Amino acid sequence: MSSTRHTHRPDEPPEVGVARASFLNVPGSPIESRRQLLVKVAWMTLWMLYLAYPASDLLHGRHGTAGTAFGWCCLATFMVAYVLLVIFRSQAGMRPRACLVIVTTMIGLAVAASVVLGGAFLTLFIYASVCVAIIAPARYALHALVAMAALTAAVGAGIGAGADDISTFALSAFLSGVAMTGLQRLVATMKELREARAAVAHLAASEERLRLARDLHDLLGHSLSLITLKSELAGRFMDAGKDEAARAQVADIEQVARQSLIDVREAVTGFRRPTLPVELAAARTALGTAQVRLEAAPELVDSWPSLADEESGALAWALREAVTNVVRHGEGATVCTVTADERWEANGERYAVLEITDNGRGPGKSQPGNGLSGLEERLALVGGRLETGPGERGKGFRLRASVPLRTVSAPNPL
Repeated sequence: MSSTRHTHRPDEPPEVGVARASFLNVPGSPIESRRQLLVKVAWMTLWMLYLAYPASDLLHGRHGTAGTAFGWCCLATFMVAYVLLVIFRSQAGMRPRACLVIVTTMIGLAVAASVVLGGAFLTLFIYASVCVAIIAPARYALHALVAMAALTAAVGAGIGAGADDISTFALSAFLSGVAMTGLQRLVATMKELREARAAVAHLAASEERLRLARDLHDLLGHSLSLITLKSELAGRFMDAGKDEAARAQVADIEQVARQSLIDVREAVTGFRRPTLPVELAAARTALGTAQVRLEAAPELVDSWPSLADEESGALAWALREAVTNVVRHGEGATVCTVTADERWEANGERYAVLEITDNGRGPGKSQPGNGLSGLEERLALVGGRLETGPGERGKGFRLRASVPLRTVSAPNPL
């Protein structure tokens, strides 16, 4: 047995949780310690109290010494087989052949005890039927239970039991087996639900890690590119003896680094949501450092004032990623143009479109990087699309981000 998994509720101390976990065994969960197995066996043994009927038959001295000894041996062996079946079924690797031998032995003991000692031992068929339901495959369980009920009736008729006793024991054996089959399916369903819940939790954690990696890539890619450019400029100014200009660049580097640290902290906590006005101002600074002129209409920041936060944030990420690409890969670019537009689709849905174009050499034959892949995933999450390619007349690089124009209505005053 594996060691006990220590779990406890938030409102109890750890040592209490450990003690509780030693006894806790949720249906459908594996047995994790010998103590849990002992508790399960103890609970299952309580059902053996119904063997009081054949035990009282032996205690009343209705059989000879040999018959009484045979009866007690049958009951003891039957109970041992029952407990062994519980133990084998509770282990991680169940032994089908061992379980089949145990159940076959229990059926043989029920037949032998009933034939030798009389109708009081027909009770054993009820337990045997339940055990058959435990080990039988789901598709064969009903047929096996019908066979057990028929065997119970046949043995009862063979030993001359009354019609009432035969019908009672046969029907009890069948219904008890059916109930155990339903319980087995319920336990299997609970196990599947528990595994599904664990899988959902794992997927949620993976999605959160992917979001964090995407955010950090976008945040640090933009900031580090700007720091690199300003560091190069500071070095050039220092070589040229322009100390004041170099100090200004170093001050900008410090400011960008501090802001990057703030952005990373917000991204980790999940509260970072860029906006178009902020990203447009940052784009103007970054492009200016790279000696690229930004052309954007002043009313661009107010193009979609009531656009939902998720869609607006996706467009802001698109602007950030496009500017980062211009700074890092836009060789020969001198102008970066940002435009906003709206487009109606064939299905009647309206889209907000943000387009960023530069006049550099273009992407050439290079494949999209992680930034564009992450941006495409961001847009897809809000039902948007990403289009990239050469600019007009095959010059430069164009990035077009589209998101559904879903507006958020203002709350009604109370």
